Amino acid sequence: MAGNGVASIGECMLELSGQTGPNWRMGFAGDTFNTLWALHALSTERPATYVSAFGDDPFSQGQIAFFAENGIGIGSSPVIAGARPGLYAITLTGAERSFTYWRGDAAARQLASDPAALSKNLENQALVYFSGITLAILDDAARATLLAAVARARAAGSTVAFDPNYRPRLWRRREDAQAAIAEALAVTDIALPTFPDEQMLFGDATPQATAARLGQLVSEVVVKNGEAPALIADNGTSHDVPAIHVAAPVDTTGAGDSFNGAYLAARLAGHAPVDAVLRAHRVAAAVVQVRGALAPFETLRAAFENE
Repeated sequence: MAGNGVASIGECMLELSGQTGPNWRMGFAGDTFNTLWALHALSTERPATYVSAFGDDPFSQGQIAFFAENGIGIGSSPVIAGARPGLYAITLTGAERSFTYWRGDAAARQLASDPAALSKNLENQALVYFSGITLAILDDAARATLLAAVARARAAGSTVAFDPNYRPRLWRRREDAQAAIAEALAVTDIALPTFPDEQMLFGDATPQATAARLGQLVSEVVVKNGEAPALIADNGTSHDVPAIHVAAPVDTTGAGDSFNGAYLAARLAGHAPVDAVLRAHRVAAAVVQVRGALAPFETLRAAFENE
């Protein structure tokens, strides 16, 4: 039987964000961690576990300490001697961001290196979340180990949520991404795709086409589409839910991830899908008004609860 916790699987990186002049600010972020950050902020009664692999260097130690300071554990995730975290830098043009990555030998690529520890981390979780980036950083054998562990958690009662989050540079071939994402969807209860990603990967003409394709495998689909309405497809019904326009966004980093976290928090709290999307839109709108991927918990909570 599933427990009360939430677990997110993937890679949290060192984040360098530009400040005035040559100075940079270092933080910690990554798509699945950003989602867990929002989910944890909005579900404080649920134990939160970030499932990954970590190095034994000072930056990894600082990362784990940062998690703990904010109430997020790492469970039985392996700490690997000599390994280190990946790194990315954000550059902004207005509010739009671009990324430069250094992640080829990141510790997180070994998150499935101990199958027993991975399975233990997913035991007794109300929700298990992962993404297409989680899949992309793993080799074929590790990816199979991960999906088997997720399938076991689902069979034991956990709800599984998945964001395909397609990033072409992480995949050898487009066909590899298509196959891996299809395998992930087969063990998924809630899919949270972004329409431009799906259009690029699968050639979908409209969000409705994305929802119809994913709906063949997943009972609950929410198609994000930037400032355009989000489309909910839930057990044969569909609804468009308008997004919230932000006139002067500061930084769009992490907006979609925070949307996911807020949506999942709302669904876990018993809110209907349409209400959950409305709350998620408010949270995403708040996130684009602060710098960096991780908005303060208070900012997330105020947006989530604001009627």
